[in-house]
Amino acid sequence: MATKGNPGDNRSRSSLSSFIIVAALCCFFYVLGVWKRSGFGKGDSIALEITKKAEDCGILPNLEYETHHGNQSTSFNDPKQDIKEIEPCGEQYIDYTPCHDQMRAMTFPRENMNYRERHCPPDEEKLHCLIPAPKGYVTPFSWPKSRDYVPFANAPHKSLTVEKAVQNWVQYEGNVFRFPGGGTQFPNGADAYIDQLASVIPIDNGTIRTALDTGCGVASWGAYLFKKNVLTMSFAPRDSHEAQVQFALERGVPAVIGVLGTIKLPYPSRAFDMAHCSRCLIPWGANDGLYMMEVDRVLRPGGYWVLSGPPINWRINYQAWQRPKEELEEEQRKIEEMAELLCWEKKHEKGEIAIWRKRVNNEYCRERDSRVTLCESSNAENVWYKKMEACVTPYPETTNSDEVAGGELKPFPDRLNAVPPRIASGSVPRLFVESFKEDNKLWKKHVNSYKRVNKILDSGRYRNIMDMNAGLGSFAAALESPKLWVMNVLPTIAEKDTLGVVYERGLIGIYHDWCEAFSTYPRTYDLIHANGVFSLYKDKCNAEDILLEMDRILRPEGAVILRDNVDVLTQVKRIATSMRWNTKMVDHEDGPLIPEKVLFAVKKYWVVGDSNSTVSD
Repeated sequence: MATKGNPGDNRSRSSLSSFIIVAALCCFFYVLGVWKRSGFGKGDSIALEITKKAEDCGILPNLEYETHHGNQSTSFNDPKQDIKEIEPCGEQYIDYTPCHDQMRAMTFPRENMNYRERHCPPDEEKLHCLIPAPKGYVTPFSWPKSRDYVPFANAPHKSLTVEKAVQNWVQYEGNVFRFPGGGTQFPNGADAYIDQLASVIPIDNGTIRTALDTGCGVASWGAYLFKKNVLTMSFAPRDSHEAQVQFALERGVPAVIGVLGTIKLPYPSRAFDMAHCSRCLIPWGANDGLYMMEVDRVLRPGGYWVLSGPPINWRINYQAWQRPKEELEEEQRKIEEMAELLCWEKKHEKGEIAIWRKRVNNEYCRERDSRVTLCESSNAENVWYKKMEACVTPYPETTNSDEVAGGELKPFPDRLNAVPPRIASGSVPRLFVESFKEDNKLWKKHVNSYKRVNKILDSGRYRNIMDMNAGLGSFAAALESPKLWVMNVLPTIAEKDTLGVVYERGLIGIYHDWCEAFSTYPRTYDLIHANGVFSLYKDKCNAEDILLEMDRILRPEGAVILRDNVDVLTQVKRIATSMRWNTKMVDHEDGPLIPEKVLFAVKKYWVVGDSNSTVSD
């Protein structure tokens, strides 16, 4: 399409071209949103109808975007450039989790659950193909319906409905799984169980915002805590119980594949307001209390630890549990001793629930320090593939007995935009209060710009969102809504370790190296945001590998927003085109002369066995 006006006015022509791109994208995302909300199955007839609607909106099939930086003669849709087509993987890879592959896992020692930890394939064994969706795959239900219902076609595994039938975890009904909200330790439902906890723990007033669920099952505890505005990081191993974590994410609940084994949890110190284990089968008293020490590391001063099920109240329950009472008695004794050694205060024990509280500072724990080995404070955040140590993480220093070590947090939602204590205290090098405020302001601006392009960004269409390079968490803060949650990923090679800041804002996240696969099942995120990721990893690993991993974890018709230098995005766009992604490049919101651009993409719908070309039409 040609534009009228002064032929020499390149800026005017570029602005009009950018306007057309944005208008086309708005229409494209709007049509996609209407289609997705319909809940119908997929097929050629629907695709044809959507194509017609797109044509009615005026989306141009050959729209080009010419850069104002670098090679002026190169367009991003240059038909002369060869596009390498990436083929689909075989049907056997539908649920492929590269770093938690079952066959690879069995080659590692079983001691201390080592074989259930991350074991990633070497470069020569990485798949260079697209993970297909199963036949019949449909868009998950929107929240909160997704909490209770998951389409069978999306996670076609019935083993849990048999193995956990009496525990009311999950039921198979026709073409859906139903999650009644039950669990081994909450037969009256998760709501009733959480209300029990709330009689001891201040869950209702915003004091408790971030929670950790170890051995989470299908994450019903975290699912029902959303009612209390509590955000839970749940994890469970990929084990014989098929699809626990997959079910959690299909339900719209944060979860990762993980286990308490031999390496530290991928979270910063003092991250969680509450940690929880409901019959999670973790041997808390074993290895000289190593796992309780790790919980202590990630638990915020003043935070709570909940243990329900064996061995709590073993005298009453040992027969029902079909375990020797001497064994259960010894198990609880070790737990009680370690809790005392850690200086946790026991607040409650009733029925099968016990609750401890970590002291708010070291003033109450002077005796502890003479009885335990203290970890080096500099190692508290150095956790990626680091072995767990039999040492106790020291408290940050305080000046009086009332002061909360590390700084007191405001109740949520006030803490979301308040200056985090780690910044106020200067504990993150070269990060200041003003730079935090500027970052917050900048990302509000960026997100508002995204919403002008993708008008359904905060409509509820996208529930599970990932930020691949989260920084201070300001992207997630700008999006904050009960309709969605954000997994804030801090790359292990990031210049500054800011994940603790993310948690102090009342958000959740995880450390990760994007040269490896993420600890999740395929098709578990609705939208992926990546700011500067490809520039960050430019000399570290292959951009195609990162994009293939993004494709693996992105749902069919999921959205992608990439922000980076135009030269980097040019190459990324070429690879994305070969991966069944529809892509559009737009200018920085401050204008076309800014070298940073934004690439919007939508992953096409296709399932195993589809023979259509992977190259965009």
